[in-house]
Amino acid sequence: MKRIGILISGRGSNMVALAEAVSGGKVPGAEIALVISNIETAAGLERARERGIEGIFLNHKGKTREEHDRAMAAELHRRSVDLVCLAGYMRLLSPWFIREFEHRVLNIHPSLLPSFPGLDAQGQAIEYGVKASGCTVHLVDEQLDHGPIIKQAVVPVMPGDTAGSLSARILDEEHRIYPEAVALIVSGNYRIDGRRIIE
Repeated sequence: MKRIGILISGRGSNMVALAEAVSGGKVPGAEIALVISNIETAAGLERARERGIEGIFLNHKGKTREEHDRAMAAELHRRSVDLVCLAGYMRLLSPWFIREFEHRVLNIHPSLLPSFPGLDAQGQAIEYGVKASGCTVHLVDEQLDHGPIIKQAVVPVMPGDTAGSLSARILDEEHRIYPEAVALIVSGNYRIDGRRIIE
């Protein structure tokens, strides 16, 4: 059984999608062991606890990035976590943390990477005038929104779209492909070849 830890900073909608996929048998051989938030008031913590998942707050203030990441890693190791999923976690991870969980940290980003990395990807897409955007699940490496791509979904950009309306449609696809990507990684039926994930 692979044990998953999820890092959040806000409402945790992708965490909920993962939790429901795991409990519904769509991610065979997995269980969610822990949800960690760096924001005490994050709605996702209560949403995790409502589902019987342990949720804890670890304050990053007053600590270096690596100090905070080491505190998170200690909690994850304490619960024998195998795989770490970022679900709206709004901090960059330190190189130390990424090495500690090498090839075992997943992130979902609301664009078709490598287009529009960083914050406000949906606003960037609207500003640029693209006809399609979407979302990407990837393994995390030491560069921002980088690392081998596991799954992507395309979402059309409609005339009159705002960042908010585009975000809502992308989020529906995030909730679909994140569990699929996690299921693939948990299964072990893939290999990493440079920047490619080969099933």
